[in-house]
Amino acid sequence: MATATEEIPVLVTSQEKERIAKLADDAGLSMGEFLRPAAESFHPEDEDALLGMIDQLLKTTARTSEAIDGALEFVDVSTKRMAAFDLKPPCSWGWLVTAISSREP
Repeated sequence: MATATEEIPVLVTSQEKERIAKLADDAGLSMGEFLRPAAESFHPEDEDALLGMIDQLLKTTARTSEAIDGALEFVDVSTKRMAAFDLKPPCSWGWLVTAISSREP
């Protein structure tokens, strides 16, 4: 492996520096050893692909939410229609009850 001889100054906040230093220390690495692999593994096209997936997820979620809202509205209308049907029977069955109860065994 080649000897590292070049510096890349990177400005970070004090909170970011503390967090990076702790992560490096927890891994038993210097900050440079910790950051080099992270920088090497960064690929902007991966981020573009991820952003595309997030965009698709948001669109799919919106369509799913609309479909659920439509289904709930359908169920609500159907429930009201069934309740109205229960309140108004299509015919009276009292004559049948009378006929059955008046029969001789």
